[in-house]
Amino acid sequence: QVQLVESGGGLVQAGGSLRLSCVKSGRTFSNRAMGWFRQALGKEREFVATISDNGRQSTYANSVKGRFTISRDNAKNTGYLQMNNLKPEDTAVYYCAESRYSSSDYYSETDFTSWGRGTQVTVSS
Repeated sequence: QVQLVESGGGLVQAGGSLRLSCVKSGRTFSNRAMGWFRQALGKEREFVATISDNGRQSTYANSVKGRFTISRDNAKNTGYLQMNNLKPEDTAVYYCAESRYSSSDYYSETDFTSWGRGTQVTVSS
């Protein structure tokens, strides 16, 4: 059974940085793309970023492009989301997820088969 556990969320001032981590247990980590999504209070969950199985390709939502960086360490079964220049509108619960594909070209929620429980990120103005 696949388990994904996020960590690294917290409260930060606007302009600050956070790094989220996602540790996977269960099936081999390295042959699936992984992604990050977020859900703000009262809003639908939205795509943030995804990275291919080998870490060479990534795709970002326009709202985070240039500020967030997704990466992974397959030896540690861990994925990361480095978030810089955070804005109040980045406040949300952030979820990591495992794709059914190896490519980062797929970023609909239905393309992801396993999900973590999420970690809260709050950005104060």
